[in-house]
Amino acid sequence: MDLVLDIADEYLLDKLYAQLVPASAFVSSLNASVSSGLNASSSHLPLVAGALGSKWSHLVSYLPHPPIEDVLLSLPSTSMPSTSAWPRDYILRQAISLTAITMIGIHLLYFIFASLSYYFIFNHEMMKHPRFLKNQVRQEIMCSVKAFPGMMALTLPWFVAEVRGYSMLYDNVSDYGWAYFGFSILLYLVFTDYCIYWIHRWEHHPICYKWLHKPHHKWIIPTPFASHAFHPLDGYAQSIPYHLFIFMFPFHRTLYLVMFVLINFWTILIHDSDMITDHPLETVINGPAHHTLHHMFFTVNYGQYFTWADRMYDSYRQPAKELDPLLEIKAAEKKGKQE
Repeated sequence: MDLVLDIADEYLLDKLYAQLVPASAFVSSLNASVSSGLNASSSHLPLVAGALGSKWSHLVSYLPHPPIEDVLLSLPSTSMPSTSAWPRDYILRQAISLTAITMIGIHLLYFIFASLSYYFIFNHEMMKHPRFLKNQVRQEIMCSVKAFPGMMALTLPWFVAEVRGYSMLYDNVSDYGWAYFGFSILLYLVFTDYCIYWIHRWEHHPICYKWLHKPHHKWIIPTPFASHAFHPLDGYAQSIPYHLFIFMFPFHRTLYLVMFVLINFWTILIHDSDMITDHPLETVINGPAHHTLHHMFFTVNYGQYFTWADRMYDSYRQPAKELDPLLEIKAAEKKGKQE
């Protein structure tokens, strides 16, 4: 997220914060020496009347802020450069910026990718299934949108720790070499897949299933819009391995961002209720057919990308043509015609 935040700061947020929280709201040439003394012992500097001449400036002057540079304190308010009292590395600014960026980003990613999958990949015949709910697409969207703020709030500490330099993200491939760069992709997928397998399987435990994970299994025949339709804590819990990984293993910064987008796309793709079988990777990749069976039978195919964990821990179910939910639709239509 620090890569995205740097771009946003450069092209938008620096100017925005300079307008919303201007440094000039906290200083004036008339009390520069007094302000310097207060700045050492207080996070709030009183606004000098007329510094900006607006009610907003008066309100802003009571906001917390880090110590303002002496060179700015010595300038007349009318001569100060357009700069914010909240620099880029101020934790409150980072938290607010990350929240805004993530909320905008996840809504765009969800609606763009889910819509593309829904209109161009999802078989709309599935909506005739007896277990497809009335107004289900709308319910899936509403569930997702309501879950985003809670998931964002829970995820924010990870993002803040990342942008403040506590992760093991690196910028130059030469730091670890191309061999490690390639290996890290496989490590990332295996690590997150294995962790999510167990998190997902534990969420099916009777202690927490009903209130935590059952809301997602409301969609027996899901559409791509069900991909993010979770209880907020459920969605967050299954995202923990992605955040944890970069604090345990070196990972390229740009690659991390690319993987984040691709993983969200994969999450959408596996919720298209597809039952295409007999392809070469069927026994290796936990694809849409496998996840369709998970929604239909609940206790099988917990994996995110691969089938190996399900195979190892006896929860694997092989997709088969006779399990295709479309067969139930055809049977129901045939029965209706006979009646």
